[in-house]
Amino acid sequence: MLVLVAPGQGAQTPGFLTPWLELPGAADRVAAWSDVIGLDLARYGTQADADEIRDTAVAQPLLVAAGILSAAALGDVSPGAVAGHSVGEITAASFAGVLDDTAALTLVRRRGLAMAEAAAVTETGMSALLGGDPEVSVAHLEKLGLTPANVNGAGQIVAAGTLEQLAVLNDDKPEGVRKVVPLKVAGAFHTHHMAPAVDALAKAAEALTPADPKIVYVSNKDGKAVDTGAEIVARLVGQVANPVRWDLCMETFKALGVTALIEVCPGGTLTGLAKRALPGVKTLALKTPDDLDAARALIAETATPAADAAGA
Repeated sequence: MLVLVAPGQGAQTPGFLTPWLELPGAADRVAAWSDVIGLDLARYGTQADADEIRDTAVAQPLLVAAGILSAAALGDVSPGAVAGHSVGEITAASFAGVLDDTAALTLVRRRGLAMAEAAAVTETGMSALLGGDPEVSVAHLEKLGLTPANVNGAGQIVAAGTLEQLAVLNDDKPEGVRKVVPLKVAGAFHTHHMAPAVDALAKAAEALTPADPKIVYVSNKDGKAVDTGAEIVARLVGQVANPVRWDLCMETFKALGVTALIEVCPGGTLTGLAKRALPGVKTLALKTPDDLDAARALIAETATPAADAAGA
């Protein structure tokens, strides 16, 4: 069974959208999205520097646009399940048919603006802890006043809080943690610092008419499959201030019988986690269009077993 996943904020790099815009129709599609949301996605994805695309209000729409664009380039693909990490959940909602592309980009534009506004209240950030025991790390973070905002599995937890708290963490790591790595994000996402963004996003969600998912949609909240569009949107709203439980999402992939996982552009982060947490599962990250042929081959390889399983 194939799982299609979408990365979250911090995966973006300068110029990462450039080769994708060379695909037939891609530039026109991105231009149309840009007009709808009032943000020049092509410029930010091709010409902007690291600081510009670190801006939450820019990074989030850019990531969703890239994910939708790269998934479409795969052609006709029917994964057994979809999921996204943090803002990637909106990308996954598009994959599952819960939101159309325009609705997904409109919602993520409002999400990015609201979270940027919330982040501006206090100087906050996020850092990844590599290695260590999760229980020990979580207890240590709470002692420092930090939140375990992303529990990613495979030995990785992301701490979030004020810059002062993160500076203390850098000098006072939990026992067993090899390294603390600051992330390319501009706020303490998935914590109480984002509470104001929840209200703004809830108002934006009122204009949506979500459909029920056509594919199994796995939620960051608890790793459970959600089967109504209304519930998925409600979770998208609340999730901006709740921890991401990617570890539980991967447990669900395992329970569903995942054999292959493809991460859409800008891929790499989630496939890295899957390689450690889901041994034996074939993984592929879409970084540039050069990866498309290998991805299509992997899709073809998983299609027959999936069909057999469905008919059993």
